[in-house]
Amino acid sequence: MFNVRFHGRGGQGVVTAAEMLSVAAFDCGLHAQAFPSFGSERTGAPVTSYCRVDDRPIRFHEPIEEPQAIVVQDPTLLHAVPVLAGVQPSSYVLLNTSRELSLAGVPDGDRVAPDRLVTLAATDLAREVLGRPVPNTALLGALAALTGVVPLEAVLVAIRQRFAGPVAEANVELAVRAHASVAHDSMGTVRAMGPARAGGTVGGRA
Repeated sequence: MFNVRFHGRGGQGVVTAAEMLSVAAFDCGLHAQAFPSFGSERTGAPVTSYCRVDDRPIRFHEPIEEPQAIVVQDPTLLHAVPVLAGVQPSSYVLLNTSRELSLAGVPDGDRVAPDRLVTLAATDLAREVLGRPVPNTALLGALAALTGVVPLEAVLVAIRQRFAGPVAEANVELAVRAHASVAHDSMGTVRAMGPARAGGTVGGRA
C-alpha cells in the first residue's frame, strides 16, 4: 500500500488533488481511496486530505499517520500545523516553494532524508500556465515523477475527467511540465518505485 497525505489551504485544491490521484490509480487497475480530514475546503484554512493506493481492496478508512509521501501545497504550514508528523526516512516530501528551504526548526524536519525532499515552484508555474495560483495539478505531475505510484499518463486521464475543454488542457500542460522538471532534476535518483501497472505491486505499507 502507498499512502499519500496532502497539506494545504482551502482554495488550493487539496481535496481535489487526492481525488485525482485516486482516479489515476483506478485508471491503472489499482484500488484507491481519497478523503479529506474535515469536510469541505474553507478558503484559507488549513486542509488535509489523504489518498491510499494498493493492488488489493482497501478495507479501512482512517487518517494516514505514517505516509510514504507528503505533499505540502503551502509552505507557510510548515510552522503552523504538524505537516511532517509520521514522516519516515524513506518518505518522500514534496514542497511547493520557489525559495531555498531549510527544515531546521520544523517539527520532525530532522527525520526527512535529504534525497527524499523535493521542492517545486508549483504556484509560480500555475500562474504562468493557468493564470491562477492553484498548484494541485502541478504537484500531482511532480508526485508521479518523484514516486512512480502512478504514471503521468494516468494523471492526465484524471485531469481530463475532472476538468473540460481549455481548462483541462491547461492543467494537463501544467502537470506535464512539473513532471518533466522533477524527472530532470532527480535524474532517476529518487525513483524507488517504477510506474504502477494494472495487476502490479504497490510498495509501502499502512
